[in-house]
Amino acid sequence: MVDIHSSIPSADARYTVSDAQVGDCESQAMSLANPSQLIVAVVGPTASGKSDLALDLAEELGRRWEANGGQIVSADALQLYRGMDVGTAKTPMEERRGIPHYQLDVLDISQEASVAHYQMHARADLETIHGEGSVAVVAGGSGLYQRALLDHIEFPGTDPKVRSALEEEAEGPLGSRGLHGKLEALDPVSASRIDPHNVRRIIRALEVIELTGKPYSSHMPVKEFVKPSVMIAIRRDLDELDRRIVLRTQMMFDDGLIEETRALIDQGLRDAKTASKATGYAQAIAVIDGQMTIDEAKESIAIATRQLARRQIKWLRPDHRVIWIDAEEGTSKNDLLDRALEIVQKTADYYAGAQTH
Repeated sequence: MVDIHSSIPSADARYTVSDAQVGDCESQAMSLANPSQLIVAVVGPTASGKSDLALDLAEELGRRWEANGGQIVSADALQLYRGMDVGTAKTPMEERRGIPHYQLDVLDISQEASVAHYQMHARADLETIHGEGSVAVVAGGSGLYQRALLDHIEFPGTDPKVRSALEEEAEGPLGSRGLHGKLEALDPVSASRIDPHNVRRIIRALEVIELTGKPYSSHMPVKEFVKPSVMIAIRRDLDELDRRIVLRTQMMFDDGLIEETRALIDQGLRDAKTASKATGYAQAIAVIDGQMTIDEAKESIAIATRQLARRQIKWLRPDHRVIWIDAEEGTSKNDLLDRALEIVQKTADYYAGAQTH
């Protein structure tokens, strides 16, 4: 079995932060006069513990840097939707410790999520947070949304007719693999970077090619931060990550996933292109329709979530800027926080040093 964690840089061995990992400030001509202006992003696979670490960092950095508290910007495409709480593992209001959260509950389920729209509004949120003298912590597992917020990337326009035609192709005999083959013929670079099962990204790539006449790969983001930032990810043993996924899946059912899905159906979930196909809700609909048992739904959700976690790790692995913190069995929350704080402080010091050069 291939170890998908191999070659991922670790922050352990005293959590050394290299110049490359903090973004090569000099080449990007970026500096930092005030540490509270550093954007702290907690990334990584689903169920690794991002939300808890983000809350801890927002709370502690607000104190350490004598800032006006910490605030969190979500980078999760599904947590944008109102009412999709249990199935997206959205942090409940009572567990947010009074810390403001942005980019949660901003869309109705009938609306289509747009990464370009997200980029515009989430970047405005960062400006608001820093304008208030607060620390901004980004948390979420949607890789493209993270990149849209943190990196230099522009998004070409969309055309509903073109997209609709491509969606019909995807749902027909051609399917996602056929569409991926079409993309491979038109833009092999993009095809090599996009999962053949990721229908939405394949459709988007083909849409951009048709609208612009240029390869989608020419619009790919550059791995350079727009503003001084640091990306931290929690690395867990895959068996431990799988165990956490199973536990979280069970917790979703205990917390009322089926009941939440029934309520969303009344709001039009079945007709919602994105929301109805989301892992958790698609299986809950199948249970409600008598097409799956509860146990079958749990197994299906756990399998899909494990696959997602591995895709997220592979997405992050080539990015040398991501600093991974090992969470071995028995690692406490305080230990994780201490490691993350050391990385954040070293990064802030690095950017501050660029200010003096």
